[in-house]
Amino acid sequence: MGVGTYIAIYFIVWWTVIFTVLPWGVRSQHEDAVIDDGTEPGAPQRPLLIRKMVITSVVAGVIVGLFAWSVETGRLRLDMFPMPVKLYQPG
Repeated sequence: MGVGTYIAIYFIVWWTVIFTVLPWGVRSQHEDAVIDDGTEPGAPQRPLLIRKMVITSVVAGVIVGLFAWSVETGRLRLDMFPMPVKLYQPG
């Protein structure tokens, strides 16, 4: 596989992981009993987005790195997975 393919895979994995990491450690304003005027009580008090982006980048990098290693060493091949049956045979 080419570098562009691995970049695309990283992008997809990154977005999947960010939605997994976003709820970690979130406390709402209502839970902390500190509600700012004009805001939703359920809004996070401290979302810690930079920290979560860094964690997501590291986790996604490890996942894609392991995937790339397994593909490049031949431990994982496309013919290992069942493919859909071709219904149309050009003739």
